[in-house]
Amino acid sequence: FFHKVLAAMEIIFQASEFQLEGDYLVGGLFDIHHVSTLVYHDRPEAIDCSSPLFLSSYRRFQVMRFSVEEINNSTELLPNVSLGYEIFDHCSDIQNFPATLNLISVNGSIQPWSEPHKNLSRVSKVIAVVGPFSSTETLTVAPLFMMNLIPIVSYGAASSAFSEKSKFPSFLRTVHSNKNIIEVIVNIILHFNWRWVAFLNSDDEFGIDGLELFIKRTENTDICMAYIKLLNDNVNYTRMFKQIEAQKINIIIVFAPKRTAEALIESAIRLNVTNKVWVAGDTWSLNEKLPKEKGIRNIGTVLGVSQPVVAIPGFNDFIYSSKSWNDCENAGQKFCNEFCNSSSLSAEDIVFIDPSFSFPVYSAVHSVANALHNVLQCGVGKCNSNITVYPHMVLAELKKSNFTLLNQSIQFDENGNPKFGRYSIVFWNHSGAIEEIGFYTFFPSINYVIDNNKIQWYTDGKVPSSQCSRECPKGYAKRQNGIHKCCFACEICPNGTFVNSTDDHYKCVNCKDTEWSAEGSTSCSLRVVEYIPFTDIGAILIMCGAWSFIGLTIATSVLLAINYNTPVVRSAGGPMCFLILSCLTLSSLSVFFYFDKPTECFCILRSLPFILFYSVCLACFVVRSFQIVCIFKMAAKFPMLYSWWMKYHGQWLLITGTFVTQALLLLIGYSCGPPKPYNETLWYPEKIILSCEIGLKANSGPVILLLFLACLCFIFSYMGKNLPKNYNEAEAITFCLFLLILTWIIFATVYMLYRGKHIQTVNALAVLSSLYSFLLWYFLPKCYIIIFQSQKNTQQYFQGLIQNYTKTISQ
Repeated sequence: FFHKVLAAMEIIFQASEFQLEGDYLVGGLFDIHHVSTLVYHDRPEAIDCSSPLFLSSYRRFQVMRFSVEEINNSTELLPNVSLGYEIFDHCSDIQNFPATLNLISVNGSIQPWSEPHKNLSRVSKVIAVVGPFSSTETLTVAPLFMMNLIPIVSYGAASSAFSEKSKFPSFLRTVHSNKNIIEVIVNIILHFNWRWVAFLNSDDEFGIDGLELFIKRTENTDICMAYIKLLNDNVNYTRMFKQIEAQKINIIIVFAPKRTAEALIESAIRLNVTNKVWVAGDTWSLNEKLPKEKGIRNIGTVLGVSQPVVAIPGFNDFIYSSKSWNDCENAGQKFCNEFCNSSSLSAEDIVFIDPSFSFPVYSAVHSVANALHNVLQCGVGKCNSNITVYPHMVLAELKKSNFTLLNQSIQFDENGNPKFGRYSIVFWNHSGAIEEIGFYTFFPSINYVIDNNKIQWYTDGKVPSSQCSRECPKGYAKRQNGIHKCCFACEICPNGTFVNSTDDHYKCVNCKDTEWSAEGSTSCSLRVVEYIPFTDIGAILIMCGAWSFIGLTIATSVLLAINYNTPVVRSAGGPMCFLILSCLTLSSLSVFFYFDKPTECFCILRSLPFILFYSVCLACFVVRSFQIVCIFKMAAKFPMLYSWWMKYHGQWLLITGTFVTQALLLLIGYSCGPPKPYNETLWYPEKIILSCEIGLKANSGPVILLLFLACLCFIFSYMGKNLPKNYNEAEAITFCLFLLILTWIIFATVYMLYRGKHIQTVNALAVLSSLYSFLLWYFLPKCYIIIFQSQKNTQQYFQGLIQNYTKTISQ
C-alpha cells in the first residue's frame, strides 16, 4: 500500500505551489487544512486534505515559498546554487505518514543503513525539513527523521519534550519552548497580583506540556490553579463555565491551538460568560477573527502573549505579484490528495491575516540556507560543487548557526532552542484591534515591561482581582483551608511571635530570646536589658545601710565586751551574743550581691551566707528562749533534764548541730542545682530582667530548716513572754521574729505581683530588714541600759526582780 502511495506522490504538476525544482531540496510540512474528525475505515485509505483552508497556515506556507525565492535571487547566499522545496499539507496529526515517507524516501523506497555511517548515497534527497507547526504533529513524525539525522527546523512546535537531544538529536526550532511562554504568562499573573486562576488547555501534546510546566512553575508562588480542564471535541462548555463561576474564578488562562481557542471563546460569548480576564497563549493571541466578534466585550478583558510581528521586506510584494491561487483553481490541480482551493482568496486576505509565526518560518528557511552555504564552502560568487551534501552535514552547521537576519542574531543553544527573539504582550481593545502593551525578552538578558495604562479593564480602570481568600492584615498568619494554599483563614500571631511576609505567610515564627513582639507583629524588636547596677540610688542606700549595720554590730560587740561581766550582758547570752553578732555581720554580706549583672557566683552568694549564718543566729535564739523557759518554768518540774542540759552544754551542741546540718544541706543542694542567672521575659515581654533563679533544688532543704528554727524559736519565746522584765529576752525575741515573718510576707506578696528589676532591691531590703530586726530590738535595748541606765545593770537589781517574780508565782 505504502509503495503505491509513494509512487503516487512522485507525480509532479507544473506551476504547483507545493514543489519547486532545485539543486537541493528543503521539505516543508504545513497544516493548510486540518482534519479534526477521524472516520473509521475498514480498509486503508489515503487521507483527504480538502477541509476548509486555514488562512494563517496558508500565509506561513507562502512565507516559505517567498523565503526560498528570496534566497535563490540572492547573490550572497548560496550563489549559483538553486534551492528547491517539496511541501506537503500536513492536515492530520496522526495520518500524514505518506508525506513524511515521501520526504525520507530515495527513488520511492526506504532502505535503512546496513551499518552506521555506510550507504550514505541512499539517504533522503531532502537536506532538511521546515515544520511541522504543532507539537502533536511533530511528535508523530519527528522520530522518522531522527534515524538518518535529517534536520527538522520547526516554526511552531513548542513542547519542552523536544529539548531532549537523546530522543530528538536532529530537531531545532525557531520558536521558544512552552517553558518560556509559561514563564511570561506566570509573570503577567504575578504582575497583577492574581492568585485564583483557571487553566484550560488543549488535550494534546502542546496543551498537556503547557499544563505540566505551569504546575511546576507555580509550585513556589502564591498562584493556585482552582480549575483545570482539557479541551477537546467532547467538552461540555455549559457545565465547564458553571463550575468556573461557582468557584468565583476571574482569571482564565487558555493554552490551546487557534481552532480550539476559537471554539472556546465563541461558546463563552454564546453562553453569556461575563467579567473575566482571559490570558491567551501565542497560538491565538493575534487572532484576526475573535476581536471583531459581536459580544466579545461582554466576556471581559483579553490579554495575550504573542510572537512579535516582524515585517518581512518584500513579502507583501510577493503576494500581490503572485497569481498562483487563481491559476491553481483553474488548473484543477491536485497533489497527493492536497487540494489547491485558494481561488476565492485575494492578496489582502493573505497580507492582513494573523502574522503569527511568520518570522519563525522565515528564519527557519534562512537557517537551512545558511547551513547549506557553509557546508558548500560558498564564497564570493561561487560554491564548491564537488562536495556531496548529506543531511547530517547540514545539521552540524545548523547547530553552529550565527548570522544576522532582519536585525536579529540567529543562533541555537545546545538543545536546539533559539537564542533570539522575544514575546509581545498584547491587549484586545474595545475597537476590535490588537494593541501591544508590553514585551518580554530573553536574550541577551531578561527584560519585562507592561504598560498598565494602555489596558481598558472591564472594571472601568481598576485591575480585576481574583483570590480565593482576601489577603490577611499585617501580623496575621494564614491557616490553609482545603487543598489550595490560596484558600485560608487569618489568625493573629500572639505575643513573642511574628509573621515573616517575605518568607512564610503560614507560620508565626518565635522571636529570639533577646527579642520581643506585640500581638500581630511582622518583626521582632530587641528587648531592653534591665538590672540594678551598683550606681543605682536604691542600691547605694541599701549598701550604705549594710555598711551601717556592720558598723553597728562591731560597736555593739565592743560595748558588750567592755561590759562583759555585767548582769545585762550575761542575761543577754554572754559569749553567745558575740556569736550572734558575728553571724549577723556575715549574713549581711549577701546584700552586696543583689546588684549589678548576675553571675553564677553572685547568685550563690546572694543566698548562701544569709541562709547559713542566719540559721546559726536562729539556733542561738532557740537556745536562749529554751534556756529562759527552763530556768524559770522547767527547772523545778524537770530537774534531771535541766541538769543534763547544763552538764553536756546542750546549747552549743544544738548550735553546732544546726550549723553542720545546714552546711551539709547547702552543699548537697548547690551540688545538684546551684542558682544560676535567669532572664525574666514572661512578665514584661519587651524587657529582659536579669535576675537569678529561685533555686528550689538548692535552697528547699535549707529554707525548710530555717523555717523550722524560726517556728521553734517563736514557740519557746512566746512561752516566756511574762518572765521578769530584765530577764525577758523572750519577749524581745518574739517581737523580732514577728518583724522577721512580717518582712518576708510583704516580700512574698510583692514578688507575686511584681517581677521588674527593682525586685532585687526589695529582696536585698528584706534581707537587711531581717538583720536589723535582731540588732535593733534585741541588742539595742541592752546597749541603752548599759549606757543610760547603769543602775539597772547591777546584781542587786536583778535579784530583786527574781524575788518579786518568785513571790508572785507562789501566791
